[in-house]
Amino acid sequence: MAIPDFADVPVLITGGGGFIGSNLVDELLARGARVRVLDNFATGRRENLAHCGGRIELVEGDIRDGTTCEECCQDQRFVFHQAALGSVPRSMEDPATTLSVNTQGTANLLAAARKKGVERFIFASSSSVYGDSDRLPKKEGEEGAPLSPYAASKWLCEELAETFFRCYGLRWIGLRYFNIYGPRQDPAGAYAAVIPRFFNAFLENRAPVIFGDGDQSRDFTYVADAVRANLLAAGAAAEACNRAYNVAAGDRTSVNELAELIRQAVGSDVSPIHEPPRPGDVKHSLADLEDASSLLQYEAETSLGDGLRSSLPHYKSLQDRSRVR
Repeated sequence: MAIPDFADVPVLITGGGGFIGSNLVDELLARGARVRVLDNFATGRRENLAHCGGRIELVEGDIRDGTTCEECCQDQRFVFHQAALGSVPRSMEDPATTLSVNTQGTANLLAAARKKGVERFIFASSSSVYGDSDRLPKKEGEEGAPLSPYAASKWLCEELAETFFRCYGLRWIGLRYFNIYGPRQDPAGAYAAVIPRFFNAFLENRAPVIFGDGDQSRDFTYVADAVRANLLAAGAAAEACNRAYNVAAGDRTSVNELAELIRQAVGSDVSPIHEPPRPGDVKHSLADLEDASSLLQYEAETSLGDGLRSSLPHYKSLQDRSRVR
């Protein structure tokens, strides 16, 4: 089990204009893959792919359209399905759209991959599938009840993938991302993740908002580790397929501690403010990585401190560009 040779291998990346997807595009291009990207740019950004030039085939389309999915899966060996509507708060406000994009879109892609003979379907699941389970660390097979429509959509995606294996033999691997962060993560908008929001606030010398008391903890995972997990999933042995794995750092940090780390990295002297907790958020998150380590050979390589320092130039450049405008 190892990362396969991607030289001249055709791969489809859905959501390739997004934060994780565009980082995956870069890594697969560097390994010589023939990359096709499907994105409707609802949340992804064209500038994340601008440097790729003519090295990718870009299809602008929606995974909710079955015909588009079939056309994009044609002649592809691997599908790396990253397209989704993220954010628990967004799903609480508009559950129908989250379920339509994440669940129906994934069903369309699974059907297309099966029809077009895709070798392996690798997709982004989420730590949110652990729901109301209070067990730590979170281990595959010990899921609780979903606490949001977003969590339910990711759980349904895993169930759909397993059904396609049972019915059609389509091999799949789901990757349960735990709070991925890093360059290209968008700090703008109401549904921005906590790390880009904190960077943006401290760089603007504004007090970042912490929802709740800040003692809630997360397993923050650098994007390069998530990208490597995708590549390892493509090369995993057959017996490792048809199940989901945690992808995380295997360590947890409170939101209060995170805010202090980012404040120090930026050099700001402002302090966070607290607002009421948001509905649907879990209190603590920490991944058990035993299965990912033994079956995928996955281990996190980037500490939170190193990852935050690597991310800082990205957020500084966004600030510089906003000032120019």
